Amino acid sequence: MREIEKLLKDLKVLQEGHFLLNSGLHSQFYFEKFRILENPDATTKLCNIITDHFKRESIDWVIGPTTGGVIIAFEVARQLKVLAGFAEERDDKRIVGRGFNVTGKKILLVDDVMTTGKSLIETIDAIKEKQGILTGVAVLIDRSQQELPFEYFACFKKQVENFSPASCPLCKQNMPLNKLGGV
Repeated sequence: MREIEKLLKDLKVLQEGHFLLNSGLHSQFYFEKFRILENPDATTKLCNIITDHFKRESIDWVIGPTTGGVIIAFEVARQLKVLAGFAEERDDKRIVGRGFNVTGKKILLVDDVMTTGKSLIETIDAIKEKQGILTGVAVLIDRSQQELPFEYFACFKKQVENFSPASCPLCKQNMPLNKLGGV
């Protein structure tokens, strides 16, 4: 775990400071997942951890939610020598479309960073709607603090407390607020 944390810090994935999250909450830690995804060697290394964890399972497909999950799904599927696909948002819900035939197939669901689990839950629903068989769930980074209604594997887990702006201790210390992500 320390080796993975060092990699994440070296790549500037795991950053410490005072951050405004997309949710409007504040956090002392920020995970810039695209620093992993832009680096094929780092992506391959982290996906290999997922592959090693699930290699004894009989997986037919690896599915990831758009956007970052697509890259993770492709690399894990490549390593497992199975098919890769994705679940995209369409008409206010997530679907497994594009002719991906997952009916009756054993599926590993993967994603980059889990914060609330929302995209994973939506993708699980999309897989079930297509009558796929969910075999496992894996993420590169878990920054959540909640119990989720499914079992999963995380390459790296760091519980991160988020704060409303009104109760943020970092604001009270007058630390500069940074807005990252999508910039």
